[in-house]
Amino acid sequence: MKLGVSLLFCATLLAACSPQPELNTTPPQRPNILIAIADDWGWPHAGAYGDPVVKTPAFDRVAREGVLFHHAFVSSPSCTPSRSAILTGQYHWRLEEGANLWSTLQTKFPVYPDLLEDAGYFVGFSGKGWGPGRPEPGGRSRNPAGPRFDSFVTFLQDRPTDQPFCFWFGASDPHRPYQAGSGLASGMDLDRIRLPAALPDRPEVRGDVADYYWEVQRFDRDVGLLLAILEESQELDRTLIVITGDHGMPFPRAKGNLYDSGTRVPLAIRWPAAIAAPRTSSDFVSLTDLAPTFLEAAGLEPPRVMTGRSLKSLLETAEAAGDDSRNSVLTGKERHVPCQESPQSGGTPMRALRTADYLYIRNFEPDRWPAGTPHSDRAYFEESWYGDVDNGPSKFFMIRHRQERGFRRLYQLAFAKRPAEELYDLRQDPDQLIDVARFPGYQDARERLAAELNEKLAASGDPRLLGGGEKFDSYPYYGGTPRKPENW
Repeated sequence: MKLGVSLLFCATLLAACSPQPELNTTPPQRPNILIAIADDWGWPHAGAYGDPVVKTPAFDRVAREGVLFHHAFVSSPSCTPSRSAILTGQYHWRLEEGANLWSTLQTKFPVYPDLLEDAGYFVGFSGKGWGPGRPEPGGRSRNPAGPRFDSFVTFLQDRPTDQPFCFWFGASDPHRPYQAGSGLASGMDLDRIRLPAALPDRPEVRGDVADYYWEVQRFDRDVGLLLAILEESQELDRTLIVITGDHGMPFPRAKGNLYDSGTRVPLAIRWPAAIAAPRTSSDFVSLTDLAPTFLEAAGLEPPRVMTGRSLKSLLETAEAAGDDSRNSVLTGKERHVPCQESPQSGGTPMRALRTADYLYIRNFEPDRWPAGTPHSDRAYFEESWYGDVDNGPSKFFMIRHRQERGFRRLYQLAFAKRPAEELYDLRQDPDQLIDVARFPGYQDARERLAAELNEKLAASGDPRLLGGGEKFDSYPYYGGTPRKPENW
């Protein structure tokens, strides 16, 4: 199914070279907007960030000709809430059901494609838009990302003359499952992979990461086709282009977690009309900032309910740190999949404050399993087996060898219960493996960051802080959970 996305793009590009209705090339007065969003693509897995193995020429080009962000974070390390936050420009915990995976998004929460469409933009998406979930229970007759199109080419062909467009390309790469051995077969040198420190350094794990890289490269090739289509139609320099991912890689202690491996994502923006000069940015930004950026670029006033802050002024500066106030970011998580012993439908609610020096995490329910329950009655165990971690070779290896010396600590870091507060000193521990919350000398930092987090969550109206947060555990869930594999 995922392979079909790339084949579809190849077919549509070939179709574009054949006799077809001419694509609109009339310059719009407002910028076109294109966001290309990968599924489970985390930082720093791109050539522009110095990764020595994965090849991402399309992303690297946009980064080279625009702004490359080094501290971009999602609102939540889970697909549906992350995409809800991107589309609404609000933290996911403000979106009721939209804070959970496999949920819905109520119409009372405005999304930027609708606002742009009302303002005269031609909008649409292909691939994975908002979701997974069901728009209908929220009162929506279509995906919050807009009407669906078979491809970017058909979208452009259907666009009325002189009308600016806003298009969401949502890849299913690099979401699992992977074709085992695809990375190695493509010629990747597994020994050169910079393995995340939270994963065991084993051949099967390196091969698993290589297979993930292979799908990152396939996403990048599809984005390259988008850029080629824009160049061919003379629309490239009239378009605000964003390339990013919805959260981190689908590996233990990454996706579904508030460590950088789960919440930090690649982000590059190209917009020749506004960007003062190609550069890198060290500012802390949230993907909730994209919706107000798109609206402001179109000459619109972002709704006051949006908690994101437009990046337009930051893009227009030539400074690496363009905004002194962008020195931290908030992230959080509600229910990913229902995989707790009690309540069975509950999630693992947590919030975090990330600064240049520290990562502070508040776990609201420390008695719950952060990666899903590892044991229970047999029927439930089979149905929700470590459910917050996608099945794959790395997960399997870590569980099989959880009692062995050398692997026990990594298993505990990924799967064991966690305290109510976690604190990581990024100056000493950039991999975020040593919790110093109760270490001597860190009390002042912990208390200061806890107070700052509470203040910001209260200002955002977070139910977990102000009351009513238990409702996140009881909202309907419309999907499935990772099952224990047969022949385990």
